[in-house]
Amino acid sequence: MSENRTPRPKPKIDFTVDALDYKNVTLLRQFVTDQGRILPRKYTGLPAHYQRRLNRAIKRARQMLLMK
Repeated sequence: MSENRTPRPKPKIDFTVDALDYKNVTLLRQFVTDQGRILPRKYTGLPAHYQRRLNRAIKRARQMLLMK
């Protein structure tokens, strides 16, 4: 009884790996909910390596009080 699901659209990664930095708050805010929670890979569609770097960058930005 499985229904045909539409596949998730793969986002085009329009930033370089160097842009994933804790100082680039505008980019990091795109991957955080209104409550400040980091979006999982299921929604971001990023490769695992990018997602880990993203998590690290967001957590560093939080520690430096650049973002909530």
